[in-house]
Amino acid sequence: MTQIAVVTGATGGVGRATVREVAARGFDIGLIARGQAGLDAAAAEVVALGRRACPVSADVARWDEVDAAASRITDELGPIDVWINNAMTTIFGAVRDIDPASVERATAVTYLGQVHGTMAALARMRQRDAGTIVSVGSALAFRGIPLQAAYCGAKFAVRGFMESLRTELLAEGSHVRICQIHLPAVNTTQFGWCRVRVDTHPVPVPPIYQPEIPARAIADLIETGARQDIVGVWNWLLVHLNNIIPGVGDHYMARTGIRSQLTDLPICDDRPDDLFAPADNDVDHGSHGIFDDRTGGMLNRNFLAGLPGTAADFAIASGQRIAEVVRQRVPAGARVPTRSKRS
Repeated sequence: MTQIAVVTGATGGVGRATVREVAARGFDIGLIARGQAGLDAAAAEVVALGRRACPVSADVARWDEVDAAASRITDELGPIDVWINNAMTTIFGAVRDIDPASVERATAVTYLGQVHGTMAALARMRQRDAGTIVSVGSALAFRGIPLQAAYCGAKFAVRGFMESLRTELLAEGSHVRICQIHLPAVNTTQFGWCRVRVDTHPVPVPPIYQPEIPARAIADLIETGARQDIVGVWNWLLVHLNNIIPGVGDHYMARTGIRSQLTDLPICDDRPDDLFAPADNDVDHGSHGIFDDRTGGMLNRNFLAGLPGTAADFAIASGQRIAEVVRQRVPAGARVPTRSKRS
């Protein structure tokens, strides 16, 4: 039987690539996003793959719009088997430079958007005691970095919500599955249209992957039903290192996190901003960002060439953390005892 999948944030980046990948694996697709041009183009790609498409313009930050979109997709395509929560937006800049209204909006889309999608899907899946809800997360759901406090905070919150829900479903013996997938840095459109409070164009922290790689991982996760997947070896390593030595992570990100996210490219005056209005309402931007030449994951030669510097920065950060611990444990003005030499 044909299965039905819903993808939020379906018109750009990982969402757009996921639409194509899941459709290619035999799913009819409900597409939820705000921009009409992007929706039309993404739906056309689904149809070109021989599948049915139901594009719905909706703001995931609004519960009534998400619930209505789920009802329309069910009416047009059939019962929803898979719901993929992918939609996000953000404001990029230091906390001192961003405003509360922008943080609230970024949180409403990136966190509440997943809450709304999950609740809409669950209300329909519970009736059949079947279905899969996929939460698209990030390594930044485990490790906060500078300039992305709004995004990191929302992704941390999503992870907690999904883990709580999973335990509730287990307690009631439900067959609805909750799967979380945490992505590495990806060359997506978000870096070209997120709101910025920096002087130069932002860039994903290397190693950078093309959106088709996480899209395949999402489709694989649907098939396996695994509890969680962390995409990318480097991503996996950083997540687990942060669990072991978070203090070193603090110093490492303080040392490298800002420069690794900024290019020398100036911010254009006509740069789109999708925080409160869609950036692809009139023009389809596709799935890729502007950093095609920097992608390749860990096998990218630029990333490999930078590994010695990465090792040096990590060593310095480790030393800074050790010094910090010593300062915290030794009272100011106290002398650190040393061993006397034996005569």
